[in-house]
Amino acid sequence: MKYKILDHTADIMFEVYGKTLNELFKNVAIATFDTMVKRSSITPKLKREIKIENKDPEKLLFDFIEELIYIKDAEYLIFKDFTIKIKDNKLKAVLEGDKINHKKQILLTDVKAITLHKFSLKKLKNSYTATMILDI
Repeated sequence: MKYKILDHTADIMFEVYGKTLNELFKNVAIATFDTMVKRSSITPKLKREIKIENKDPEKLLFDFIEELIYIKDAEYLIFKDFTIKIKDNKLKAVLEGDKINHKKQILLTDVKAITLHKFSLKKLKNSYTATMILDI
């Protein structure tokens, strides 16, 4: 399982897992977009590359989710597939998706933002876990 939805009164709260930091970030992106759209309804027609740098992996994760939501709002893009590479505090992500089209995709819930409330990234013995709340 890549992630699980946790009980929350008003927003959507996740616990996300990954064997590596790259896998964790990918699974966070999947959880975020699974909230917004049925990803199987997206036909990837474009690629978007983003680069983010932060010395703190937890802040890098927060910045990454924030950037995904910003791109959705500013450029009306949604994504199905994610290739993540993190090295030397730098994230490079290739996002594959399409413009939002109400006639082509099955849209679910609009995510407004990620919150710092209960946000965390933890390195376990052989894996990583993150907890996040998306404001809807």
